[in-house]
Amino acid sequence: MTGRHESNPTPTAPDFGPRAARYDELRPTDDNWWEVYDALVQEGDLNGRRVLDVGSGTGRFAAALSRRARVWGVDESPQMLEVARERAPEVRFKEASAYALPFKDGWFDRATMWLVVHLLDRPRAYSEIRRVLAPGGRIAVATFDPSYFGLFWFRAYFPSMETIDRARFPTRDDFEAELGAVGFGAPRFRRISQRATVTREVALERIRGKHIATFDLIGEDEYRTGLERAEADLPDQVNYRQEWLITGAEAA
Repeated sequence: MTGRHESNPTPTAPDFGPRAARYDELRPTDDNWWEVYDALVQEGDLNGRRVLDVGSGTGRFAAALSRRARVWGVDESPQMLEVARERAPEVRFKEASAYALPFKDGWFDRATMWLVVHLLDRPRAYSEIRRVLAPGGRIAVATFDPSYFGLFWFRAYFPSMETIDRARFPTRDDFEAELGAVGFGAPRFRRISQRATVTREVALERIRGKHIATFDLIGEDEYRTGLERAEADLPDQVNYRQEWLITGAEAA
């Protein structure tokens, strides 16, 4: 076995609407965020391009990119799009599914996805993205490297999360097989390892605010028990690592 998933069924979709108002507060735009931004821009060769940001959320990436490129964003959450449109009126945002993009064939030079692929039936989404990319266009994806799920700082409090996220997030083998199957060339990969520190108060606020959507996929009993343990056990400072995988592939 290569570690590739046997299938990629449509994942259970967390509800991002209740998170929209505080989404960026709980996931700040810090130096680590900008490091991933720069890597995605570089891998995607996004400067000066017509770019579609799939799963644009609150528009943070699309807004930053709009200084360098012509950007459109799509998302299924009206609440997230409300925040995005207020933040970046210069970006053209549409409420739409990744499986039915409201654009003509070959309309874009580039497509981006930042922490989105684990939420989708990837082959369906990749096929639709391939449709709207011009020949020689490129897809660029930022997601967590699978190694991260054995490292994330709150895994001891919510033990089922590691299994849930390992099943949702793609491996390199998944990228190679799934992108190739819909007409992309061999993907390129770039790994980014990051370290960060937050205070106990910030760490607890993230847990209480359910700052990642995986909180929607665990049981309420596990959540309450984990929160109680974190409130009792977390140190004054929480040091943690993040492992990113940046993937790029050209439309064949």
